[in-house]
Amino acid sequence: MINNNTWTANVLTLFPEMFPGSLSYSLTGKALKNNLWNLKTYDLRKFANGKRKKVDGPSAGGGAGQILKADVLDKAVGHIIESNSNYNRNSWPIVALSPRGKVFSQTEALHFSKCKGITFICGRYEGIDERFLKFHNIPELSLGDFILSGGELAAQVLIDSIVRLIPGVLGNYKSLEEESFVNYLLEYPQYTSPKEWKNLCIPEELLSGHHQKIKNWRLNKSEEITKKRRPDLWERHKSSRNH
Repeated sequence: MINNNTWTANVLTLFPEMFPGSLSYSLTGKALKNNLWNLKTYDLRKFANGKRKKVDGPSAGGGAGQILKADVLDKAVGHIIESNSNYNRNSWPIVALSPRGKVFSQTEALHFSKCKGITFICGRYEGIDERFLKFHNIPELSLGDFILSGGELAAQVLIDSIVRLIPGVLGNYKSLEEESFVNYLLEYPQYTSPKEWKNLCIPEELLSGHHQKIKNWRLNKSEEITKKRRPDLWERHKSSRNH
């Protein structure tokens, strides 16, 4: 049974049938079934006026593509807010998914996991009327420097990254402490049996049984990989150590 304290993802979309999609599988799917989190989808067309239920219009000033209408989005967001008697913007953030947004990170995932829930607005076509974003002071988030057909897949990715941080979702919550991006470091290499495979062996340090040696090896490898592959993260890691 869902209770009022269950972390909830509200998704505003033109394609509610795309959900839960990948979120119905593995850890997130099991957690959804066990009511550790909740998912609510809202069909944007239901908030449009007229027989045609038009949700978009041509771009002012000309150009290819359609723009999601401010009045329709406003009505939809208003409905979500009014439906929640305990609504508070700080504990129920609203985010628009857009390729021009700030790139999503583990820091945001951790922050959102500590909220009561979140509302995702899935962008489509050429974007969202700027007036709606400005009036409601809605931040935009992106998965990275590439374009998707819409925000639905991005919403699923973000929800997955957030839900797994909710207590009770992961079997071993302590494993989160050693994942990539903790302290701005990428994760160290991982191995399992057999000891030797195609003439490649598991590093002796990991087989030593010496906890400090294993810890030092993993830290050194994390630093090596981060420095080589993500110099931007490496600089942030060094800066965090100096504070």
